[in-house]
Amino acid sequence: MADQEQAELRLQLARLRQEHADFDAAIEAMETTGCDRLQIQRMKKKKLLIKDRLQDLEDQVLPDIIA
Repeated sequence: MADQEQAELRLQLARLRQEHADFDAAIEAMETTGCDRLQIQRMKKKKLLIKDRLQDLEDQVLPDIIA
């Protein structure tokens, strides 16, 4: 993988990590204020999708090495 591709993947990883953290904070605030449970579930589902994308990108950047 080229250095530029690697740098782009790492930048995308950083953005997704921040987005995941933002969703986490938003969900916590919604739960604290007593928002609609359906809306909270939707947010959790979006957060999970972001986590899955994060895992896929991390696997591309740091592939498993079998010793």
